[in-house]
Amino acid sequence: MVRSSTKRSRVRRAGESAFGLLLLGRNLLMAAVALVILVAGVWTSWGTAQYSMLTKGRELGTMTVARCGEKSCTGPFVATGTGGRDRRKVSVDEAVTHREGERLLVAVKPGTDEVVRTGWGGVLHAWVPLAGALMLAAVVVAGGLRMRRTAWGLGIAGVALMGVSFAVL
Repeated sequence: MVRSSTKRSRVRRAGESAFGLLLLGRNLLMAAVALVILVAGVWTSWGTAQYSMLTKGRELGTMTVARCGEKSCTGPFVATGTGGRDRRKVSVDEAVTHREGERLLVAVKPGTDEVVRTGWGGVLHAWVPLAGALMLAAVVVAGGLRMRRTAWGLGIAGVALMGVSFAVL
């Protein structure tokens, strides 16, 4: 039995290993970019979500929407419970309300006159930045990492979270 074994040259072997390192570097970079996008989405969402979700010990009450501007709505705040005080004017993000005269269950951000909607609508609205991050990360995972099924899962999760949020509000 005759074997014909041809050895690859050192230059070819070095070129193959360098190309493998470039592919590995690209995959690591794309994974890092996707991870940074997701962490930024969670970080941004948590800034509001903590007041919507963790209401124990917070100043809770009802806000009646009196006037709406381009980005926020204002109105009086009536505290419910013993830990809060009534306020003449607080502001809430315009996206969480539909019309003037609406009464919202809210929590006051400590040290400010800003309120955050509580309940399912407020919690889901607080996580909308994460939904956007999921959709953006899906593009990076599909294009950069070539993981199409994972990308579809991320994208569908982002669209579902955003859709449910707007349906509940």
